[in-house]
Formats: sequence, structure tokens, C-alpha cells
Amino acid sequence: MLNAIIVAAGDSRRMGFDKLFAAIAGEPLIAHTIRAFERASSVDAIIVVAREDRHEEIKTIVRDENFKKVKSIIPGGKRRQDSVRAGLDHLESVIRYVAVHDAARPLVTPQQIDRVFEQCRIHGAAALAEPINDTLKRADADLLVTEPVDRHQVYAMQTPQIFARQLIEEAYRAVYAQGISVTDEVSAVELIVGKVVLVLNDDFNFKITYPRDLPLADFVLTQRRKPVAN
Repeated sequence: MLNAIIVAAGDSRRMGFDKLFAAIAGEPLIAHTIRAFERASSVDAIIVVAREDRHEEIKTIVRDENFKKVKSIIPGGKRRQDSVRAGLDHLESVIRYVAVHDAARPLVTPQQIDRVFEQCRIHGAAALAEPINDTLKRADADLLVTEPVDRHQVYAMQTPQIFARQLIEEAYRAVYAQGISVTDEVSAVELIVGKVVLVLNDDFNFKITYPRDLPLADFVLTQRRKPVAN
């Protein structure tokens, strides 16, 4: 069984307002995210980890959209990793696989989720990723370029990231035992020298970070809804 943990407890500091409830393509951002996991055939249940002051709004969205797979809406933590850990602690004992996804990636598709899960079942851990196409440079504190960064075999990590439950729980025990911070679950698995296979993404799945991202996400979602011409 695969359970999805949707991490929605951030404070949207760079956005300036709670982006998860911003309207894109006529619906709250978070509704698009949940719907993708609702429609993914590989997902059995969904746990939404969110700020407590937003629980009622999320419950309303779940009810209005008739989302059947959302089993729990639980409080998040101060850091992203604390919210993920809260989700892990909330899993039922029978769950074998865990997907973690940032709620702020509403463009994820059920097909992407299922592809990542398929590779997770083979390798034990898999994550959606995108090759880096831009030229990369390293700079100092004054933003003066110091050296190039070879982009060969460099990838931008995305979510979902899906793991065998035993692996991700062991990784998170290591994170807290060592007292470090991680920005995604692949980084946690690296601590225990776990192997993660990347599933290359050829579709939009960017994270909503700045106000400028909203109209682009709106455009993508609107275009996806248009019927395909014969």
C-alpha cells in the first residue's frame, strides 16, 4: 500500500501570502495538488500536513471536491522535515510505501506519480527530477562569479519522492539522531547511503515560489483541460 504525505505547512514568506489557497485555473492551488494524488491509481490514502489555522479550509476543499483518499489532516512542524516526520508518525502499520510531495507543486500529474512509484517498487526509492539545462556558476558572498559548475549529470530535484517505508523511516531517524536539517527526503536517504533512482520529468512540475509563478501555472493547467484536437 502507498500513502502520500502532502506537505502544506509552510508560511509562504517569499510569496507574501498563503500561496496554497491562491486561485489558479479557478480553484485553490492545494486542490489541484490533492486531486493529482486522488486520481493516481497507485495511491491508497493521503495525509495532508498543514498549519492548524488552515485545517478547516482544507476540510472544506476535501468535502466540496469529494476527495475520498484524504484520510487525515494533521498539524505540521516548524520545519519541512518536522512536518514530514509528523506524517510518517501518522502512518498505519500496514503501509509499505510512502510518497512525499510538496503541496506547492500543483502541476504534478497522476501519471508522474504512478511512474515514480513503479520505479520505487523496483529500486526501493525513486524521485522525480529534471535535468539542468542552464549554464551554472558558483559565486561568492558579493555575487561575483568564482567558478563554473559542470551541469553534466546534475539534476533539479522535484517531488513526489517515493520510498519503501522502512527506508525512509530509517533515514529520518538518522536525520534527527545527527541533529541536521534536510530540504528533501533524498537528502535524508543519502545519510544512510541509500540508493535513489531518478525518474526524469518531461512535463511542467515547478514549485510555486513567487507571485510570478501563479499565472504560468494557471496557463499550464488551463491548457491541459482543453480537448486534444483529432
